[in-house]
Amino acid sequence: MLRSSLMLINVVMVFALTACSRSNQNSPGASSTESASPAPVQKITSESVVKVAVQGAEIPAGGFADAIIRVTVQSGYHINSNPPTFPYLKATELDMADTDQISLNSVFYPKPLVKTFAFADKPLHVYEGETPLTVSLEAAKTAKKGQQSIPAKLRIQACDDQVCYPPGSIDVVIPVLIK
Repeated sequence: MLRSSLMLINVVMVFALTACSRSNQNSPGASSTESASPAPVQKITSESVVKVAVQGAEIPAGGFADAIIRVTVQSGYHINSNPPTFPYLKATELDMADTDQISLNSVFYPKPLVKTFAFADKPLHVYEGETPLTVSLEAAKTAKKGQQSIPAKLRIQACDDQVCYPPGSIDVVIPVLIK
């Protein structure tokens, strides 16, 4: 009788420990490999690896001034230069429509880096890291004094050392103060 009582106590204890263990695994703070979903994989796009910061311009009516657009490419990626090495590559390019007050005089694209990649037969001209684009603006003689926001688009194609991603564009706003 004592032996069967001890066996019954052991079974109850094992059952209780098992139940406690399961309730701990299912508690809100506990982690479970069965219920945990993998972290979502971020899709790489040309726009996701390139950031833009704009330093506006102050222009007297009838005058010229430069705005600076700092294009920063995430480490491990590059964008094609302007002009690109081959005609089929998409150049980095800033598009801005003239307004009746402000017009785009020119965009200065800096000297590119020349890099060799396994996928290309010859070295490519690219931008990496931070690349400043200088945007020369002209204000009309009749331009009204005050702050203006000039919309533009930066067209880019990002690549890594093995593949190029579809071309994309980033909306840019150039702040201009007419003095």
